[in-house]
Amino acid sequence: MTVRRVMPNVQTEAVRESREFYGLLGFEEVMSLGWITTLASPSNPTAQVSFITADRTAPVTPDVSVEVDDVDAVYAVVRESGAEIVHPLQDEEWGVRRFFVRDPNGRVVNVLGHR
Repeated sequence: MTVRRVMPNVQTEAVRESREFYGLLGFEEVMSLGWITTLASPSNPTAQVSFITADRTAPVTPDVSVEVDDVDAVYAVVRESGAEIVHPLQDEEWGVRRFFVRDPNGRVVNVLGHR
């Protein structure tokens, strides 16, 4: 299993203001679906931060996202461990396969892979 990137997810209604502020730090918008906007560093595209008003298909907004090379394998390992699955493994219309799991600190982790 390989981790491809890790990014914080900030739940906020101040998406425009956040985009402007993080733009001052060199981030640029790389994705906007209306409810989620992701900014990335042009020189290091895996350095990202997302701003989410509310997750569109899940019951909670995740605190952090972890992209992996084989989300199905990670899902099997996490389920076997007994960790709490907050949102089941599913394909999303925007091109990712993902699930949410709660970490030992109570934080919700969005584990995803691109299809």
